[in-house]
Amino acid sequence: MVTRRAVSFILLMFVVGLNLRPAMSSVAPLLHRLQESAGLSATAAGLLTTLPVLCLGLAAPLAPWLSKRLGSERALSAALLLLATGLLVRGAPWPGLLYLGSAMAGGAIGIAGTLLPALVKRELPHSADLLTGLYTMALCFGGALGAGLSVPLLVWLGSWQLSLMSWSLLALAAWLLWSGFAPRPVAAPSLQPTFRVPLAALLRQPLTWHVMLFMGIQSSMAYIVFGWLPTLLIDRGYSEADAGWTMAVSIMSQLASALAAPWVARLHKDQRPALLMVLAATAIGLALLLIAPLAWRWPGATLLGLGQGGSFSLALALLVLRTANAPLAGQLSGLVQGGGYTLAALGPFGVGVMLQMGASTAHIAWLLIGLILVCCGFACLAGRNRQLDDQSGQLRVTLP
Repeated sequence: MVTRRAVSFILLMFVVGLNLRPAMSSVAPLLHRLQESAGLSATAAGLLTTLPVLCLGLAAPLAPWLSKRLGSERALSAALLLLATGLLVRGAPWPGLLYLGSAMAGGAIGIAGTLLPALVKRELPHSADLLTGLYTMALCFGGALGAGLSVPLLVWLGSWQLSLMSWSLLALAAWLLWSGFAPRPVAAPSLQPTFRVPLAALLRQPLTWHVMLFMGIQSSMAYIVFGWLPTLLIDRGYSEADAGWTMAVSIMSQLASALAAPWVARLHKDQRPALLMVLAATAIGLALLLIAPLAWRWPGATLLGLGQGGSFSLALALLVLRTANAPLAGQLSGLVQGGGYTLAALGPFGVGVMLQMGASTAHIAWLLIGLILVCCGFACLAGRNRQLDDQSGQLRVTLP
């Protein structure tokens, strides 16, 4: 039976998820204009796309600490307020604030994105993987809004600064809703483990590294798309608006796979077939967009979106499927997302450096496809039906 508390949490989770991608996807369609108006080199633009991802990774491990001291609900509320502030700061007309605001927004997203999987595990433990798909769908929808509306907002509001700042209104609305209606924690059963697993114990488990490296590589692909896909498409002959809408269609395509991937994964005894399927779609989509003739634009955008939406949804689902309880899911979420997103930050910056050195779009595409092949290896390891369990006081890997 679905309770009123569960419905309220699901709606709030969707609203929060809606805010965790526009901070990054709204910059990409304007990046070409930013390079012209602000005089940014390709490397400086790469730093701008990398900084929020790097801060996301550095801030994610702080989420369990904040949750312990403030409570998960208050910590998430503070993260949403920090996100709204960062989105305002990055549009202010003073040198350096574009980078500072982007860093603040990235840190806020890292904290909020790490807290939500543990909250999902706590509120709806038996449907956590499916709810993760719905949460990922909200992320994708928010990302599509950021990509598709940035240029129209620029035209309507008259400047790229106001276009970027306008997304703070969505974050403020989410903060108000979450602060007013967030579910209060229920008392834990007396048999529930209350100890905290040492970080070193988690790092000694190969399964932790398998999930982290899968998360890091697939996230790097996602943030390269968020940061550079419109620029790469413009280099191929697209207009600024067409490049933004192509990216928006790709992100909108993520909605279907983000919701469906956890269901598909349940058809098999583990997640390996589903993981390999979405990674293959990502590779084919990149090839069609960046190497094939321009006539393959829409199939490429659709396949890329289906692959990336599914791979990110499954990456988040692994955080709850590979752990036996909510506290452990929160610890694994902070560690995996912290390490994974820090690794992912190398991707956008690396593309900027490659473009600065004169690399062609085709060369970048083949490098990305090679990274996806590496990611397939970690998907085969992370997708096995294993679970970290700390019930005995010793962290060990068990069968669910």
